[in-house]
Amino acid sequence: MSLIPTTILTGFLGSGKTTLLKRLLSEAHGQKIAVIENEFGEENIDNDILVTDSKEQIVQMSNGCICCTIREDLRETLQLLAAKKRKGLLDFDRIVIETTGLADPGPVAQTFFMDEEIAETYLIDSIITLVDAKHAPQQLNDRQEARRQVGFADQIFLSKTDLVSAEETEALIHRLKHMNPRAPIKAVHFGEVPLSDVLDLRGFNLNAKLDIDPDFLKEEDAHGHHGHGHGHGHGHGHEHHDHDHEHGADCKHPSHQQDHGHHHHHDDDVKSFVYRSARPFDPARLEDFLGAIVNIYGPRMLRYKGVLNMQGTDRKVIFQGVHQLMGSDLGPQWAEGEERLSKMVFIGIDLPQDILVQGLDQSLVA
Repeated sequence: MSLIPTTILTGFLGSGKTTLLKRLLSEAHGQKIAVIENEFGEENIDNDILVTDSKEQIVQMSNGCICCTIREDLRETLQLLAAKKRKGLLDFDRIVIETTGLADPGPVAQTFFMDEEIAETYLIDSIITLVDAKHAPQQLNDRQEARRQVGFADQIFLSKTDLVSAEETEALIHRLKHMNPRAPIKAVHFGEVPLSDVLDLRGFNLNAKLDIDPDFLKEEDAHGHHGHGHGHGHGHGHEHHDHDHEHGADCKHPSHQQDHGHHHHHDDDVKSFVYRSARPFDPARLEDFLGAIVNIYGPRMLRYKGVLNMQGTDRKVIFQGVHQLMGSDLGPQWAEGEERLSKMVFIGIDLPQDILVQGLDQSLVA
């Protein structure tokens, strides 16, 4: 049996998750989807489209989808669904998990790495975060959960953009890109997002494509981040791009809060930075360093991913991680004439960029 693709849907209260799920569960799209809902969700789907009085955990829909409410933990629910599928009692091709509005998607994603039985049955396709354009600026200011959800995303859907001005939308997109430069951002109208934009995104694949928003890199390069001979994204520890301060100086001075003609910028604790090097990594040193870093800072490291040039192999090494869990794989060969450039992106909560950069520098071949 091939692995069952799984989409994790997250987003703050009112961002449109339930609307999107109702579409998945009622539209005639010909796909057999199992939706797992966290029981204490803000608005249970059951009321509207499930016609049932049963206390059964799993309910079949008219379009062949099934809806399942988590009453135990996620792992047990996934095992139950897989067992029923194997016995021919349930027929589904994929799973969508809705986390509650306040949830951190990290532990949900980790379930798929940590449990061998789950890992042999399911495959995370992507984490999708819905962001409500009208309320997001305030939610991102007030709630770390909202910022974490952005940091985890492989794809961000922006809902309710019709309720705010173009300038406000642009400022929000700018802010989101600094928190997570690898998730494409799409404005969507409630429930009208094509299913091809939701399913089979392969955002979690260990592939040789490291998607980092090109504008983010351009902006970074424009600020002269090549001072170290291999241009890692210094300065991105500070959302407001005032590059006169020394690295590591935490400038909270109001005059620094202007972002080069962009809108007023918040110093969010979820940030990203990109590290690049043309010199190859020493595999043993890099492994030791990443192991140590993940041990200390794992809970604050939301997502990290890299395409690496390693000494001793002609193939790209692809690695990625969530919190303390890391995986790596050999990718395709470096093409003839292709610059062997290692690229890594780290997304996390107040990560010590200077320590990371220094450690990565020291893991390069001397």
